[in-house]
Amino acid sequence: MKTVFCSRYSVYPFSVLQRCGIRHPKPIPFFGNMMLFRHGFFDAHRDLINQYGRVCGYYLGRRPVVVVADPDMLRQVMVKEFQKFPNRMKLRAATKPMTESVLMLRNERWKRVRSILTPSFSAAKMKEMVPLINTATETLLNNLKSYAESGESFDIHRYDCTLAFPFLIRPLSFIIPNKSRDEMNGFFISCIQKIIKQRDELPPNQRRRDFLQLMLDVRSSKECVSLENFDVVNHADEQAEEQPQVAEEAANGPGSSGDAPKRPQQKRMMTEDEIVGQAFLFLLAGYETSSNTLAFACYLLAINPDCQEKLQREVDDFFTRHGSADYTNVQELKYLDMVVCEALRLYPPGFRFARDVEEDCVINGQFLPKGATLDISAGFLHHDPQYWPEPEKFIPERFTPEAKASRHPFVYLPFGAGPRSCVGMRLAQLEIRMALVNIFKKFNVVACEDTKVPLQLKSSTTLGPKNGIFVKITKRLNSDDI
Repeated sequence: MKTVFCSRYSVYPFSVLQRCGIRHPKPIPFFGNMMLFRHGFFDAHRDLINQYGRVCGYYLGRRPVVVVADPDMLRQVMVKEFQKFPNRMKLRAATKPMTESVLMLRNERWKRVRSILTPSFSAAKMKEMVPLINTATETLLNNLKSYAESGESFDIHRYDCTLAFPFLIRPLSFIIPNKSRDEMNGFFISCIQKIIKQRDELPPNQRRRDFLQLMLDVRSSKECVSLENFDVVNHADEQAEEQPQVAEEAANGPGSSGDAPKRPQQKRMMTEDEIVGQAFLFLLAGYETSSNTLAFACYLLAINPDCQEKLQREVDDFFTRHGSADYTNVQELKYLDMVVCEALRLYPPGFRFARDVEEDCVINGQFLPKGATLDISAGFLHHDPQYWPEPEKFIPERFTPEAKASRHPFVYLPFGAGPRSCVGMRLAQLEIRMALVNIFKKFNVVACEDTKVPLQLKSSTTLGPKNGIFVKITKRLNSDDI
């Protein structure tokens, strides 16, 4: 009897995808199709989609997963029918502080925290971050200078990591590698709680203007935005800034403005656990995704020296007009923006993201069952020859205004889309642009005998280099002393 029950339990969910008409590889009891991903998800997604179609599936253990690589369907899922897919995939093994982060919060808790957090990444707040980014960039340039002088090849991915939130990386970097997850989490929580206490005891003008302080400033705030303004990729949050009525209605509900009697504005609160969760998330996100993108961009420019020379001409012209880069003037660097966009297309750190299906529904003619998970394959779409001719080539001109306007917007998703898009997009872009403009003002990045073409990638969670990115660096003849 137990054997029969165990056998049925192991295969019971494996009819779900077939009943929905979703093609998929044959699963094995208990494990489903997990073995397909033993070497990562990036190549496995491509193989699945090429064999079974743009809407296909697999079983992650006993959980049915629907892979979606159809841009029209993604527009429905991520924006138009968002209310049916508001939550990311639930991870049963996750623990605090990660479970308190905006990445993993669900339903009303996510909506409340996101409404408070979104204004922390406004253009005005990013301008406050520039001095801290400049400090981190100087550290990075000094590291690179030593390699320019030695002439040795080195792993640029390792040194780009110094840009990401140095106020937390330095104390943690000596502890994290030798600690278990629980010890690391406990240390991090204790560290952030102490910093919060210290910040609260300081006068406002002495508090460091970093990401943690931006969150502390809005932890109990009337400044919040509604769900419709969460989409930072399409600048919907900026529309809320231009229309204060939106923020008021987000706090008090529709109809709260105008001639109607006004209720006192309600403050939306973030708990200390939630603040720690966001700090933990942005430490990890900043440490890995920004450093990956910086390293990939430098690698691509090293193996495409004509593109590097074109970027350096733009950078040189920029510094004839400006003494230093900041949030406003770095927007003038159009070719730099194209370089970053193309690096994110070829190597998107967030190459896949998941949404849980909250109710039975039909999207673009495809039935999706409640309880299934959607696996959105941004990595496949970024390399799809239907939308990107010669997709493996580095061609920054793919991102001219004319080229972008002619392309389906949902075939390029480095920061996601819709209300669940990456809230830290502006900060990531600012870090990357300011680092690159200063690197290529001072240095040339050069491919060498240790540079691997093509790169080997790891793709279990985010997309990154498997064995580092080795290049050489030389000082530009016309550069000033660092």
